[in-house]
Amino acid sequence: MITDNLRSSLLIRGDASHAFRDPAVFYESGLFHLFCTYVETEPSGEIFMYTVQTQSRDLLRWTEPKKLTPRDRSLNFSSPGCVLRHEGSYILCLQTYPRPSGEKYGNADSRIFTMKSADLEHWDDPELIRVKGNCPVGDMGRMIDPYLIYDEKTGLWNCFFKQNGVSRSVSRDLENWDFKGSFSGGENVSVIKKDGLYYMFHSPENGIGVKVSEDLEHWEDTGILLTFGQDRWEWARGRLTAGFVLPFEEEGETLYLMFFHGTGPEDESVIFDAWGSIGVAWNRDLLNWEWK
Repeated sequence: MITDNLRSSLLIRGDASHAFRDPAVFYESGLFHLFCTYVETEPSGEIFMYTVQTQSRDLLRWTEPKKLTPRDRSLNFSSPGCVLRHEGSYILCLQTYPRPSGEKYGNADSRIFTMKSADLEHWDDPELIRVKGNCPVGDMGRMIDPYLIYDEKTGLWNCFFKQNGVSRSVSRDLENWDFKGSFSGGENVSVIKKDGLYYMFHSPENGIGVKVSEDLEHWEDTGILLTFGQDRWEWARGRLTAGFVLPFEEEGETLYLMFFHGTGPEDESVIFDAWGSIGVAWNRDLLNWEWK
């Protein structure tokens, strides 16, 4: 099993001037492509956020993070949601998180975008996802943490994002969108289909919650809150959040890998821009999780 050689669930460690947050992972041809938010505090004290990409074949050794987005606090492209294949391109969804005046959190201009690539290496400039249809951009409202998933039954792409709980829009072409409303839920949605059910993993104040649905529209909360080994992980003691689930085919079976980020030992309210680290847990049934 790919996780057998792991000595710890901690994959990528942050430090006092760097944080790794909001992982999204795509696996192809023996290579894990991990995209995440990279928060960098420069020697001047200025803080910038980027979307970066790093790669691994074994979950143990990762390449140097490659910045995919510009150094611009009025944009701060970050929080990649997922990578998918569509019409010969790879598509990555992500957000802006503007903090132009040194704000702690992204301001009201936070929006969601996609980036395209032909090879998972070279990425086009981000394009706005108009999830509110023809609504003027200035009236769309603050929105973050996009996630895209296709529903074969309806032939619709679904975009989930954080606004008034979890919001949902649908599209037939990933360009023209209809807004379908909002429901209760946390941040950083990740959705997996298994045995005819959709499982939604989302992040409340701490930990990762789970909802289930038959149609991507009506969701039932399971009451599950996943925190894995947080009580003994100093690197995640402050907060464990932003779970992304990747189905990984191994020896004819599916292993579900959940990548997440942890902050510690203090809470994110204290150290939001530092000491963010990427971790992993796993299972074969989406219910009984393991970690180290």
